[in-house]
Amino acid sequence: MKNDASANASRREFVKQGSLLAGGLIASPLFSRANFFAGADDTIKIALVGCGGRGTGAATQALLSKQNVKLVAMADAFRDNLDRCYQSISSEMENESAGKSVNMKTRIDVPEERKFTGFDGYKKAIALADVVILATPPGFRPIHFEEAIAQGKHVFMEKPVATDPAGIQKVLASAAIAKEKKLNVVVGLQRHYQNSYRELFKRKDLIGDITSAQAWWNNDGVWVRPRKYNQTEMEYQMRNWYYFVWLCGDHITEQHIHNLDVINWFKGGYPVKAQGMGGRQVRKGKDHGEIFDHHYVEFQYADGSILNSQCRHIPGTMSKVDELFVGTKGKIQCGAARITDNSGKVLYQFDTKTENNPYQTEHDELFAAIAKGEYKFADAENGAKSTMTSILGRFATYSGQVVEWDKAINSEIDLHPKIYDWDALPPVVPNADGFYPVAVPGVTKFV
Repeated sequence: MKNDASANASRREFVKQGSLLAGGLIASPLFSRANFFAGADDTIKIALVGCGGRGTGAATQALLSKQNVKLVAMADAFRDNLDRCYQSISSEMENESAGKSVNMKTRIDVPEERKFTGFDGYKKAIALADVVILATPPGFRPIHFEEAIAQGKHVFMEKPVATDPAGIQKVLASAAIAKEKKLNVVVGLQRHYQNSYRELFKRKDLIGDITSAQAWWNNDGVWVRPRKYNQTEMEYQMRNWYYFVWLCGDHITEQHIHNLDVINWFKGGYPVKAQGMGGRQVRKGKDHGEIFDHHYVEFQYADGSILNSQCRHIPGTMSKVDELFVGTKGKIQCGAARITDNSGKVLYQFDTKTENNPYQTEHDELFAAIAKGEYKFADAENGAKSTMTSILGRFATYSGQVVEWDKAINSEIDLHPKIYDWDALPPVVPNADGFYPVAVPGVTKFV
């Protein structure tokens, strides 16, 4: 993804490397429609919190579901983000209306008084909806999710769901409350909703016991937003959020979580420890904040099996986004959607003509369940633990030490500012030369 627009487009169009599951669905009794909607009609009101490229795409996909969905509120820290998002969604709905008897633009009903900005606007937007879409930078996800569940709303939230262990614990606590309230929660780990991955998962036993796995997210990297005159440090970091750990989690968390989540899903568990290496070899300018440009992590699971994981943001290098499982009887090649035995004989090949767009499917299934008054989705716990997997890997690469899951998740490490205000100082600030402190393996300590 090069920028917000291309990120949005790539999700809508869906490049085949995606993946996904049905494994986290929870069957539960039906509940009365009164538990799901505020109002007498069947309209499902949604609020969008986070109006960047992914928020724009997610809201559009929600509106394109077959249910009677209406966007009624929007919130973002920045008004220009909100306005750009509103125009993009409106244009998309107008395009969808072309040649049809239905006017899709009527699904957008966000007057000026329901457009909220600043750090606290999310609370007002959430209060107006039945379903909340959370798509801000992931550092804010724990407090936004907590508020949505406290207000009794169904949730679609993007991955990752936190950037530090304190945030993970907050999400896990809110996930437990969501289950008690029977609130549907879908996390944007869209491989769980992709036909090819669902079919591979059904047949994973063909390769016997999984003894090792490999995962890759290697590509050129993403956008950079240069500092502008008269920005406060908080605004600059919020605008250039990808390069600050408290906001993004580093690219091992923001992107590579997809691959790590697939491994966890097929393994049916989470790593118990990790060790690895990483650094900044190319992407090391002042605008690149504090994150690494490459990570390699060896994760170990409770049964002794190993995941070798790599992610890299360096232009001109090999690009690969994929997962591979090696079992006692064969292999699963996720990108090729193929299962082979140890001699190379194909045991299963997914028919690509039946592939779907999982970014759309996750919304189609969520809103169909809500419209029927069903409690079906409880993705938050897995979303939190797969996010924690990526954080565990980051701790390992930043420190160069073996890091254990239990110590890491219970460490209470909290990277966030005590005050959210444009004039407040973020957790990290540049030195006199404009460079930010960067983790040094062998020196940096975490747990």
